[in-house]
Amino acid sequence: MRRRDFITLIGGAAAWPLAARAQQGERMRRIGVLMPQDENDPDAKVQLSAFVEGLAELGWTDGRNIRLDVRWAGGDVDRERVFAKELVGLQPDVIFANATTATAALQRETRTIPIVFAFVSDPVGDGFVADLPRPGGNITGFITMEGAIAGKWLELLTEIAPRVKRAAIMFNPDTSPGGGSYFLPPFEAAARSLNVAAIAAPVHNDAEIEAFITSLGGEPGGGLVVNLDTFMFVHRATTVLLAAQFRRAALYVDRILRGAKTTDLPVQVPTKFEMAVNLKTAKALGLDLPPTLLTRADEVIE
Repeated sequence: MRRRDFITLIGGAAAWPLAARAQQGERMRRIGVLMPQDENDPDAKVQLSAFVEGLAELGWTDGRNIRLDVRWAGGDVDRERVFAKELVGLQPDVIFANATTATAALQRETRTIPIVFAFVSDPVGDGFVADLPRPGGNITGFITMEGAIAGKWLELLTEIAPRVKRAAIMFNPDTSPGGGSYFLPPFEAAARSLNVAAIAAPVHNDAEIEAFITSLGGEPGGGLVVNLDTFMFVHRATTVLLAAQFRRAALYVDRILRGAKTTDLPVQVPTKFEMAVNLKTAKALGLDLPPTLLTRADEVIE
């Protein structure tokens, strides 16, 4: 997200006089942060930095008027639950949860401390909120993408590789929204319309990922779509950074610290997605990308 888009998003908050913000007391506030990734993950560090920078732009500085308590789960759901309990025990003013599993772990521990999430796809289906405009409880935040996007992924795949006759969607049922059911129906519907055989590929570890990809590549005409859940993010080869969403989450944390209620902060849904095309990767895969696709791409990587 470009800077001007971020400024537009925060709307009226951007117009608040900086002096007025400074006058709202320098009482130290406490913010819990639950990150499901490993603390040495470079992309996760970028995401956390985006969140911290977003807070700083809104007048909140760690060590001056806020204290950040950050916990890294290293891709371990059990550790997330332990850290969720630990963070709630600190009684922070608000907790930022990165991803579905982190949000679920925190919800088990508190129904009163405000929670702002990012990197969540189906907050209604997962029971975090009653509905998007009126969350209804102590949780709100920002949706990563809606389920229908899985059908678009497959459409794009067949446009890039028209010879695809079998397409799999890979996900971890332990971390994917609805155990995989959130993205699977749109994927299967698109497969029927494109006359492509749809394959569900649940995986739980690197060995299963390798075994399935080897099996899929054993015959010609195979294609793969990777679902963007926490597990697949941690076990990725490449990924699209979601830093913009973390800066927007900082806005909600700011508003809660200034007295807003989670029930008054609607869950926000992305309205624009950017497409990047890597020509080097396409060439390595033997793909001849159509000019129309390159024209539609927001970024072409040489």
